[in-house]
Amino acid sequence: MTLTINIIKLTLRRVTQNKCMNRITSRAAKAPISARHEGVPQIQSGPKDATDRELIALLQANARESAANLARKLGIARTTVLARLSRLERDKVIVGYTTLLGQDSRDELLQAYVGISVQPRTGRAVELRLSRMPELRQLSTVAGEFDYIALLRSESASRLDSLLDEIGSVEGVVRTTTNVVLALRINRQA
Repeated sequence: MTLTINIIKLTLRRVTQNKCMNRITSRAAKAPISARHEGVPQIQSGPKDATDRELIALLQANARESAANLARKLGIARTTVLARLSRLERDKVIVGYTTLLGQDSRDELLQAYVGISVQPRTGRAVELRLSRMPELRQLSTVAGEFDYIALLRSESASRLDSLLDEIGSVEGVVRTTTNVVLALRINRQA
């Protein structure tokens, strides 16, 4: 009797495996030719859907959130969260995780946004010179009144003043305008 039950279980297992293999084979046959070749990378250029975007938003709020908690919040399986994270990392949508300082630590640093106008064809030289400043946290090219917007963080007003003098003296810089940050209201960036 036990032998018969084991044989039936083994037969059912083989039938199930064959059905799974048939499904996989039929899916592969329906796939585009380029996708059927091994070694062809299937790269996504960003979040695939709304769930990916929600997952990224949750990680931006707390990068240390466990996969189980993320899954609960998204209403999907933990293994699905792990697979999505793996794909987002592989596709370079997520390129790292970081530590944010508490408000008290951030308050110790003075922050300022500096609009920078440069002479034509001097942008690369200005970027190179500014990249050597450790207090420069971000530099973006922008359309509008300025060519660049820089985010500076310094330990004091006098150091910020020195940095602004330094930026103003860079060859190619025509004009700067500074806006000092009084309080950070919303921060979704690391």
